[in-house]
Amino acid sequence: MTIYRRPWYRCFTRCSSVLVFALGASLAHAGLFDDEEARRAILDLRQKIEAGKQETDQKVGDEAKRATDEAAQLRLGMLDLQSQLDAAKGDIAKLRGMNEQLAKDVSDLQRKQKDQLQAFDDRLRKLEPLRVSVDGSEFQADPAERRDFEAHLATFRKGDFAAAVNGFVDFLNRNPQTGYRPSALFWLGNAQYAVKDCKSAVTNFRSLVSSAPEHMRAPESLLAISSCQLEAKDTKGARKTLEDLVANYPASDAAGAAKDRLARFK
Repeated sequence: MTIYRRPWYRCFTRCSSVLVFALGASLAHAGLFDDEEARRAILDLRQKIEAGKQETDQKVGDEAKRATDEAAQLRLGMLDLQSQLDAAKGDIAKLRGMNEQLAKDVSDLQRKQKDQLQAFDDRLRKLEPLRVSVDGSEFQADPAERRDFEAHLATFRKGDFAAAVNGFVDFLNRNPQTGYRPSALFWLGNAQYAVKDCKSAVTNFRSLVSSAPEHMRAPESLLAISSCQLEAKDTKGARKTLEDLVANYPASDAAGAAKDRLARFK
């Protein structure tokens, strides 16, 4: 069946097609615009995200670097502090050692001073005059005098008369003003008599009697002088000495012995 289309129909159809095409084109354009905006929004968002990420990474990196630097400085500070502590420990150890050495030095010095003071006191005691009593006489004597006199007297008592002579002669020469002089003269005279040196013995016995007539050894010295005179065959001199002994020291033991000898002269 043949359909005859009218002109207005064809125009309408044509117009409709154009309108549809235009609408389609418009819709297509609108779709394209929406996609572009979305893409731009996405790109902008990506850029912002990227920028934020970079900024964050930068901040994180900066913070990490700052933290690393601070950690390094802290590590260096700790190392420096440890070095200071080690140095302080070393100084303390040195000071402790110095203190111990100082304490030892002080102790040694105190002990040395004590020893020196003791030695000084000993020397003073040796040098300080002593109050001695010999043969009934009391006097002040140096410790050295006392030591030497007693040593020579011990030599005499051992029977070493020659050594005793030398010792007492030296003692009297070195100590001419000693309080031991009368006793030293007496024992020197006896030692000389023992070695048959009667002349020297008489000289020393007479020296004792003339210088210390009140000495307890004076009567014995006169009796010893008479013995020397008798050995020398000086009977007259011996008699005179014995008579002087009895007259001057009548209460002495030596006077009793003198009387016995005088009785034998008759």
